[in-house]
Amino acid sequence: MYIKKIKTPRAITLPDGTTMSQADLPPASTRRWVASRKAAVVRGVAFGLLARDEALDRYGLSEEEFASWVRAITE
Repeated sequence: MYIKKIKTPRAITLPDGTTMSQADLPPASTRRWVASRKAAVVRGVAFGLLARDEALDRYGLSEEEFASWVRAITE
């Protein structure tokens, strides 16, 4: 049996004390991006749950689109 190793943690603790896991990220098949889903991806990348490049590939995002999400969340 082959067990796939992942490079990023399965769960992280955010500064506010809540826990975020891989299950809290939107599915890779997501096409309708509401603010809460964008925020989940940005938080996941910012706190190390998901690598930036992995997020871009998984969700089919351009660098500019992801950067606009980050700006929208941090402002």
